[in-house]
Amino acid sequence: MELRHLRYFIAVAEEGSFIRAAERRLRTAQPSLSRQIRDLELEVGTKLLERQARGVTLTAAGRVFLHHARLALSQIETAGEAARRAAQPDKAVFVIGFLHGQEVAWLPEALRILRQESPGTEISISSHSSPELAAGLMQGRVDVALLRREKETTGLAFKFLIAEPLVALLPAKHRLAARKTVRPQDLAREIYVGPAQFAPVLKSVIKDYAAAVGVMLQPKYEAEDIYGGLSLLVSTGGFTLLPFYVQNMLIPSVVARPLQGEPPTIDLVMGYNNSNTSALLKRFVARADELVASVRKQNTLKSTQARP
Repeated sequence: MELRHLRYFIAVAEEGSFIRAAERRLRTAQPSLSRQIRDLELEVGTKLLERQARGVTLTAAGRVFLHHARLALSQIETAGEAARRAAQPDKAVFVIGFLHGQEVAWLPEALRILRQESPGTEISISSHSSPELAAGLMQGRVDVALLRREKETTGLAFKFLIAEPLVALLPAKHRLAARKTVRPQDLAREIYVGPAQFAPVLKSVIKDYAAAVGVMLQPKYEAEDIYGGLSLLVSTGGFTLLPFYVQNMLIPSVVARPLQGEPPTIDLVMGYNNSNTSALLKRFVARADELVASVRKQNTLKSTQARP
C-alpha cells in the first residue's frame, strides 16, 4: 500500500466524486484515479466505495478506513517533521498524549493549533491507556494529554472537553445486533466482557450505570485493551460497553448499538501537570474550547453538552 493511495482515497471520499477529486484536488486524470482506488481496494481486500450515477459513497468498511487513513497521513507528516528537526537538537519538543484510538478524531486539529502557536517546536505523539498517560504527565514525560479524569494522581489539572456516551458492542451475528437500540435489561442475561485495569474510570462509570438501571453486570472475561476486547466479543459471543469513539476502531465482525434510555457518559478531559511552565502548554490549554469546536465540525463527535 502506497501513501498516494491513501491521499487519493481521502480526496475521493471527501469530494464524493472521482471527477471532482481528480480535477480539484489531485490534478490527475479520472481513469487513472479510478484505477488507483481499485488497486487500493484489492490491497485492503474489501470494497471501500460504492460507485453511483452521481458520485460515490463510503461503504461501512470505507468509513472505518477513512479515519485510519487520515490518521496515518497525519502521523507520516509528523514523523517527517521530527526527522527534519533531529539535526536541530536545540529545538524544543512538546509531547501530546492520546487515549488509544482518540487520535483519529483529535490529532489533526490538535496539531493544527500547536503548529500555529509554535511552528518551530517538534511535536511528539504518545498513545497509551489513561492511567499510563496520567503517569507520564506526573513524571514530566508528557506535556498534555487527552485522557480520563484519573483519581490516583498528584499535581495534575484537568479541563473538561466532552462527555462521551457509552454504547453496547456486540458480535455482528448476535441476536441483539438486529435491534436499533439495546435495553440494558436484555444485556444482563448475556456474557459480559469488562475492561481490565487499563480503564479504572470506565469500570466505575459502568458499575454506577448498572446500579442505576437495576442490572447485574458481572464480567466473565476482562479485556486488557480495546482490540483484545473486540477479539473476546467475537470468540465468546458476549458484549461490552465502551465510549462512542470506539466505533472508529471497529472490526467488521463487531457492531455498536445505542443503549435505550439515558446512556451513561464518561468525561474526556485535557490533562496537564500544574508544575509544567511551558508557554506552549498554556496557550494550547487556552484554546481547548476551539479544539472541541473544530473537531465537532470535522468529525462525527457525539457528546453531551459541554459543562461550564
